[in-house]
Amino acid sequence: MFDWFQGIIDIFAEILAYFYNVTGNYGLAIIILTIIVRLITFPLMAKQMKSTKKMQSLQPELKKIQEKYKDDKETLNKKTMELWQKNNVNPMAGCFPLIIQMPVLLAFFRTLHQDRMADFVTDYNPYLFQGMEFLNLNLPDPIYILPVLAGATTWLHQKFTMASKSSSSSGNPMASMMYIMPIMLVVISAGLPAGLPLYFVVGNVFSMLMHVAMEKFSGDEEEAEEVKQK
Repeated sequence: MFDWFQGIIDIFAEILAYFYNVTGNYGLAIIILTIIVRLITFPLMAKQMKSTKKMQSLQPELKKIQEKYKDDKETLNKKTMELWQKNNVNPMAGCFPLIIQMPVLLAFFRTLHQDRMADFVTDYNPYLFQGMEFLNLNLPDPIYILPVLAGATTWLHQKFTMASKSSSSSGNPMASMMYIMPIMLVVISAGLPAGLPLYFVVGNVFSMLMHVAMEKFSGDEEEAEEVKQK
């Protein structure tokens, strides 16, 4: 039943082994694989960013609808859906990248936890970098460097994303998640193989860079459109 999932684990192990053989560095092999995974899932991430930005631009209209139909929940839901459909917005679009990443995270965990690299590589060194024998990426980080960095970069990514939006996050009940999620990530990843928080650190940095590129690209498009209209 789960042959496809085991297949993903085997593929990850083979890719990690390949880049380990090329670089001679396990940490660098994980970083390269993380970037490859992020590039593959980037179209979904880009769609999520565009959808989030569009939903943010619709907030004034949405607030008007909420005020007008605050005592009529059925009509409120109907008008909200009409607004989203009219502007081609899918409120669930933000969930798709997370759903896609779940099997990837689980496969990463199984690949690291089962020490699958040893099946593909001779003279296997599972440490982050040469000379860092205390930090085995197949075991939890004993000094919590990577879990803390994972939480910090998650917080920075969320803060960066919210700061780039036109409206302020203050008063938004979802703003509390900006603190809850990083803390949960630190606590959870502290007991997981150190390669997992390394994946989060690299993924967060990559996502922030892609977000900057997306913002610049969309900004250039908007400026070009304004010039055309003039």
